[in-house]
Amino acid sequence: MVNINRIILIVLDSVGAGELPDAAKYGDAGTNTLKHIFEQKDKNFVLENMGKLGLYNIVPSPYGYNPEKVIGCYGKMATLSPAKDTTAGHWELSGIVLDKPFPTYPNGFPKDLIEEFEKQIGTKVLGNCVASGTEIIKVLGEEHYETGYPIVYTSADSVFQIAAAEDGDKFGGLKRLYEICEIARKMLKGNHAVGRVIARPFVRMEGGTFKRTTNRKDYSLTPPETTVLDKIKSVGGDVIAVGKIKDIFNNKGIVTAYHTVGNSNGIQVTIDSIKNSNNSKKQLIFTNLVDFDMLWGHRRNIEAYAQGLKSFDEKLPEIISFMKNTDLLIITADHGCDPTYTKHTDHTREYVPLMVYGKMIKQNINLGTRKSLSDVAQTIADIFDIEPMKNGTSFKKEII
Repeated sequence: MVNINRIILIVLDSVGAGELPDAAKYGDAGTNTLKHIFEQKDKNFVLENMGKLGLYNIVPSPYGYNPEKVIGCYGKMATLSPAKDTTAGHWELSGIVLDKPFPTYPNGFPKDLIEEFEKQIGTKVLGNCVASGTEIIKVLGEEHYETGYPIVYTSADSVFQIAAAEDGDKFGGLKRLYEICEIARKMLKGNHAVGRVIARPFVRMEGGTFKRTTNRKDYSLTPPETTVLDKIKSVGGDVIAVGKIKDIFNNKGIVTAYHTVGNSNGIQVTIDSIKNSNNSKKQLIFTNLVDFDMLWGHRRNIEAYAQGLKSFDEKLPEIISFMKNTDLLIITADHGCDPTYTKHTDHTREYVPLMVYGKMIKQNINLGTRKSLSDVAQTIADIFDIEPMKNGTSFKKEII
């Protein structure tokens, strides 16, 4: 029997693997993030290392490419929660299936809610509409600098986003932005319990243009149920959060957290964690690589998305090289964000890929189409021999 005591769970944020059966209800019929990126590239675009883990068994190459040997186990997973956002996806990966979606605001936030927020922060706000984050600062950025009023907006997701300047005297800078985000998070409860309040800082560039900075911060709801992170921590195990994982779980169930700036930094911090962390006890390294979603998916930047996939693929051998025989690697996603989809610029309701690798586990095993992302949490609990999760079906016996 293979004894696994460390699991590296990497979420390629928004890397979807084809429309879910109910995608049309979300306005996402025909979406397939990976397939459509492959189709936009020529036959020379090959994700060789993810291919060895089974990627092309999940989403076939339009050019017929297949690796000589598949050393991973592979499949795809559906999202059971009635949502297609980051919080719901990560929570389901950790074992929580929502019974109702987080609230969304396609016409902006209610007048009484905004008035209460303005009262609590002591100033008016700009915006209060559905908008692209990069576009709204183009429209309202100058007025923000003139008035000091923060820009409030939302999207198709359950988010209350606040954009404000890091520079400029009238608003108060990054500290002030974080303070009013905390006020919003405390306000947004009950029927208005949005999945995330997001600080979106920006600066003014030469020529009068505006650019978002890397000091984004997410204020999520606290998970309402016990996650697999909590269970690992409760038995003395170690949970290392890389990227925005800490924010998504509101630090619940996390032992050590590392803030990262972009995918490259997130990959390197993950590698460093594998090299340097103590795996003599049960340990989960949980990484989110956000650039796929934030920089390329929502911006519908097909070429940059493709190159991001290539960059991760090229680093995968290094990740694997530092893995021990007692390590397990799981690569997946939380939802889709098809950069070729033009009906909107939001997330897309898709299956997500599932690739599993360990130096001592079985190879080339088809894990099929899983009913829920929570299968990951159940498998982690099963492998670590801790109390089972309420949701999900373990695939431990299929891989070990």
